[in-house]
Amino acid sequence: MANMACESKKSALFVCLGNICRSVMAEQILRELVEEKGTSDQWKIDSAATATYNIGNTPYDLTNETLTKHNSKPSSHKARQISTQDFYDFHYIFGFDDDNMRQLKKRKPKESTCELILLGDLDTDKSTNTIIDPYPGPIEAFETAYEQCYRCCKVFLSQAQ
Repeated sequence: MANMACESKKSALFVCLGNICRSVMAEQILRELVEEKGTSDQWKIDSAATATYNIGNTPYDLTNETLTKHNSKPSSHKARQISTQDFYDFHYIFGFDDDNMRQLKKRKPKESTCELILLGDLDTDKSTNTIIDPYPGPIEAFETAYEQCYRCCKVFLSQAQ
């Protein structure tokens, strides 16, 4: 299998447990940051889950409520599980906590050249490198996760350009 992502676009995949909160938020944040820079045509951005139980579900209500509060578009993403092909199709695959990273490392094929990154390692607030799982709430947890994702995506984009 070829590393398809290397052929044309930069690519980032955000992977959390269920793909209805953190990964969707980070996907939308990065998508809008590259739009602001006028470079969206140079990027492939997506999100996925390590678990299967939310496949096909739309983002959790508080995810879109938080995005909207920050003048972002609500996401219409449908949750999906990470696939083996993703490890070939994306340059960067981000996890949000130690469990996500364990799952990603276990699933990554040996010949894949994608880079696995704990998103929180990019946070300018060094108090933790775990992006909190805000599910099921309260809204303040979603606000914290949004702020963490935003800071990390800004740093990532500044380094990836």
